[in-house]
Amino acid sequence: MTLNEKIIRYSYLVTVVFLVLTGFGQMPIFKRYHVADIPGLGWLAQFYVTHAMHYIFAALFIAICTYAYVDHILDGRKERTLTKTGYAKSFMIAGLILTGVLMVIKNFSGTPYTPLMISLLDISHLLLCITFVVYGIITLVTGTRWVRVRAFQLSNKL
Repeated sequence: MTLNEKIIRYSYLVTVVFLVLTGFGQMPIFKRYHVADIPGLGWLAQFYVTHAMHYIFAALFIAICTYAYVDHILDGRKERTLTKTGYAKSFMIAGLILTGVLMVIKNFSGTPYTPLMISLLDISHLLLCITFVVYGIITLVTGTRWVRVRAFQLSNKL
């Protein structure tokens, strides 16, 4: 793994951790269950802080995903191919980004979203997030990878 790949990987992991933390922080669960009472975690109970941080990390997440996608299209397809896990995670990420962007639009004044649509967006985003995190933990434990090296690349290197 190159230095660039390591930087992208760890940036992605840190960004996902903070997205999950700040996303759940926008619900009052950290205050309700006294997690915010732990020294150093009081900011988790402040909605506007977690909201702003969530937007910042969402922008970073979109940038990292866009970089990885473009890198894979321009260079990576020659050497690597996505696995079923890679496709599943890619679809979940696309769904999270889409629902997240729609939720940002919802926050603008004058947006004609119905209460049903707002509820569906909230539930969809939350379910996608939970599915993504659980699937990520399962693939981490089982060692399942996003990509695999193409067979002809292996035979050429031997």
